[in-house]
Amino acid sequence: MAEQPLLREEAEERGVLRRALPFLRPHRGRLAVALGVGLADSAALVAVAPLVGLATDALLDGDRGRLGRAVVLLAVLAAAQLVLARVGELLLIRSGEDVVRTLRERAVENLATAPLRFLETHRSGDLLRRATGEVAALAAFVRLHLRNLVSALATLGFTLTVLAGYSWQLLLVQLVVFLPPALLVTRWFQRDAASAFGGKASAEAAVAATFTETLTAREALQTSRGLAGWTVRFDRENRHAVRAARRALRVENRIDLVSLVEGLALVALLAVGGWLVTRDAVGVGTVVVFVVASRNLFDSCTDLSQLVGEVATARTGLARLLDLLAATAPAADPAPVADLPERGELRCEGVDFGYRADGRALHGATLAFPAGSRTGLVGETGSGKTTLAKLLCGLYRPDAGAVRFAGTALAAIPEEQLRRRIVLVPQEVRLVTGTVAENLALVRGAPDRAAIERAVARLGLTQWLDGIGGPDAEVGQRGSRLSAGERQILGVVRAVLADPAVLVLDEATADIDPATAARLEHALDELHADCTLIVVAHRPATIARLPRVVRLADGRVVADGGPGPLAEGTSSPVRSGHEEKVRLA
Repeated sequence: MAEQPLLREEAEERGVLRRALPFLRPHRGRLAVALGVGLADSAALVAVAPLVGLATDALLDGDRGRLGRAVVLLAVLAAAQLVLARVGELLLIRSGEDVVRTLRERAVENLATAPLRFLETHRSGDLLRRATGEVAALAAFVRLHLRNLVSALATLGFTLTVLAGYSWQLLLVQLVVFLPPALLVTRWFQRDAASAFGGKASAEAAVAATFTETLTAREALQTSRGLAGWTVRFDRENRHAVRAARRALRVENRIDLVSLVEGLALVALLAVGGWLVTRDAVGVGTVVVFVVASRNLFDSCTDLSQLVGEVATARTGLARLLDLLAATAPAADPAPVADLPERGELRCEGVDFGYRADGRALHGATLAFPAGSRTGLVGETGSGKTTLAKLLCGLYRPDAGAVRFAGTALAAIPEEQLRRRIVLVPQEVRLVTGTVAENLALVRGAPDRAAIERAVARLGLTQWLDGIGGPDAEVGQRGSRLSAGERQILGVVRAVLADPAVLVLDEATADIDPATAARLEHALDELHADCTLIVVAHRPATIARLPRVVRLADGRVVADGGPGPLAEGTSSPVRSGHEEKVRLA
């Protein structure tokens, strides 16, 4: 099995807009209207210069009528431009926010359905940065800079068109004195912008990932006194992030040189314009038009130069986000299986699986789990129990062989149908901040209070639930107010509410006290008779309750039979710890 390819830290930015087009198409109507209003706003702004030139010529000629008309038109244009600017800004921001929302929702959907191998290969902090930080940066760009970018580009184009119609000589002066130096400065910036801003984003993602891991491993770091060594690593990554940010800032500051070029271009314009007026080559009004319009020209270029850094940052973030979306794009869901029964046999046939190209976690596993059967998977740590459990749930796909439910390969069953029939309760049950009832409702169909109470009663857990405060008891942040065993019980209740054909428990009782484990095991005994139960187990008491036990060693099925002789070979540090607690009690 080839290793899972990693996302590149510095994403490919070429063709980023082309790759973003599929996310723009659903909003193209509103975007077109917003851009149209923005162009009208820029056209109204550029039209001010010709009207000022007209008023100047009328004033020099003593034509009060023409002067009055020019003033009225200027007033109307100013009012129209004010309205267009406001409406255009609102429309563009709203359209941009719609696109950002689409990207955000797609990122969440893709990560929620991404292959487990992909999620396990990448640091959670980096994925979090791409799915939230990059989207937040894009949203900020849309709110703060997108309108300015569109306005600057449109104003620049319209201004050059107007000036070309007045005097090609003065336009040539502007372009020769201003354009080459400005382009050189911009080119100097762009030469290092991609690596500078990409390196900054990558360094910030590394800091976010390490910080996330610090929160996850805080107890281990405190108890093992490893916090000092971890802090050294965190400090090193912070310093790298600071250096990357400083480099990006130095590259961005290069754009400020454009302001100096603007001053030189204005001096050249006045000098050449005055000389042309003295030779009657152009009128004073034309020079005034160039002076006023040049202000628009320079402002547009200044805005663009100041926005280059923001555009580069947004482009880098968009490229990183698009890379994530491309890597996690869900494969085409198979067509629904019309005759797939609600209950059926689960079977794996000659299954091979490896996490790396140079090793196998499972070798030729062939097992059948008839509907309603109760089976334990036992073996030493690293024997392949959890890997087999995840393959049986369809979270991994075999490298060879097949896993089938009711004769249909799991790969051919749509996700919705599969998750309705096979449910996994992991060793560490994830809870959300809220009440017990809110956590139990996180299953298909969102069961109501009555359904939750019926499921709890059927499992014989009503007294236990009342003891922790009932359905309205707060579980705390990520279930912090509950013990590990209590979280496991909620996980089992949540799975039962889904009414699966197959329930897989991955070491559900490994790290909990004997009393809670006994309560959980009793609840499992109350499952529907036709619900297939597969338990990855270490505890002898858990194994003894199961009529069938499958033993794995080095990724191979080495025994398949009753619990008695197989349970004797399941010693582990976890089990020994529990036995020691029982002995001391």
